[in-house]
Amino acid sequence: MGTDADRASFLAADLSTHDGVRDPAQRVLDEHDRVDALVHSTGVFTSQESRTADGLHPFFAVNYLSRYHLTQLLLPALRQAGRPVVVMMTAAVPPSDDTDFTRFPELAPFDFGHDRKPIQLANHHCAAHLTRTEPGLAAAVVNAGAAKTDILRIDPWYMRAGAKVLGPVLFDSVETSAHNVVDATRRDDWQTPLYWGNPRRFEQRTPIALNTTTQRLMDTSHTLTGA
Repeated sequence: MGTDADRASFLAADLSTHDGVRDPAQRVLDEHDRVDALVHSTGVFTSQESRTADGLHPFFAVNYLSRYHLTQLLLPALRQAGRPVVVMMTAAVPPSDDTDFTRFPELAPFDFGHDRKPIQLANHHCAAHLTRTEPGLAAAVVNAGAAKTDILRIDPWYMRAGAKVLGPVLFDSVETSAHNVVDATRRDDWQTPLYWGNPRRFEQRTPIALNTTTQRLMDTSHTLTGA
């Protein structure tokens, strides 16, 4: 990180559990009165059936619920910013009102093919909810593309082998995947809530206009986390 290394601090966190989210949130609040931008980039990729300490599937707990939870806990500091920004990185899932959320939040047994889309789409609902309830806050969802990371490390060997072979063709560099996220946090010339679907094109964006289940999802998220 060069000369910026002295300006950065790092906090280890387990975003798969409620307590794991509360701990880093409190540490951030203890050190910072103001948070200008919150970027949710952490994600897991697993199709296996497993449960966290809170009885939730980790794909749901990390890729959506921890984002709602952490944002809610950091709202006092975000409200101190002139134009607070919250950005959630997801797979390519455009905003849509026609998704089935009846299996939330148990998702038992977990069915990756059926459950992946509604979990990712819950981020859109969260962005819509934030902009409706927090005046001046800008919230967005950004498709990170196929970032070249180690996200497949716990998946079956054939998926890891396939990713290794096809990686040069399918995967984007971290810099490409981060492009729209960086622009969204640094620029104030966009209205909210928005979805960026193409990692390479900041000018291409889709308004997030969701109404049918947003409040129910937020009520469920509040019940689960207490936040």
